[in-house]
Amino acid sequence: MKILYLETSSKNCSVAVSDDDKLLCLCEEVSENYKQSESLHTYVEWALEGAGISLKEIEAVSLGKGPGSYTGLRIGAASAKGFCYGLKVPLVAVNSLESMIEPFLGHNYDFIIPLVDARRMEVYTAVYDGKTGKELAKTEAKILDENSFEEFRDKKVLFVGDGAKKTKDIVNLPDAEFKDDVYPSAQYLIRPSLDKLKNNKVEDIAYFEPFYLKDFHGVKKKES
Repeated sequence: MKILYLETSSKNCSVAVSDDDKLLCLCEEVSENYKQSESLHTYVEWALEGAGISLKEIEAVSLGKGPGSYTGLRIGAASAKGFCYGLKVPLVAVNSLESMIEPFLGHNYDFIIPLVDARRMEVYTAVYDGKTGKELAKTEAKILDENSFEEFRDKKVLFVGDGAKKTKDIVNLPDAEFKDDVYPSAQYLIRPSLDKLKNNKVEDIAYFEPFYLKDFHGVKKKES
């Protein structure tokens, strides 16, 4: 099965194409300016070209559903729905935090904890088993303080994501490892997406919404 993957929840605008579990092509770029609106469809074209297949050969679309950037998630969801409607193929959605832990599974960590910067002292986070990838604590918006993650003090734990730097500065976990250059990537949606397709856990395209976790608070316009 040839699958198109879109991950737009962070500064990393990422597109991949696979044939079953074989990654055929990956196009992505981390940008402080969040380039999803201008780059996503170009990356789709490049990924398909690099994979040597046409868009009409795609049999499913997978989306990193968040949490993360509100605007990025809106762009990714709209594009994924458009492809699914046009191609008449199913949509699967994977928690973006799950894609962040994928490259570190089985590396002798007891726990892997993704941390997406949600501004100020807040992060989007969850807790995963470092060996199996099983979710042990559900995704939440967490306000950091010096006692955060204290329950992992004596465990071998890895924190990953752009929220890791400020977390390291706040918490008192001298033995923990922190990697702050990790972002959700389309290439790590492959395994969980195939699992969902195998078990027919597909989304209702008409009613699907990304996993925003929090309501969007825009800037209020001044009353005239």
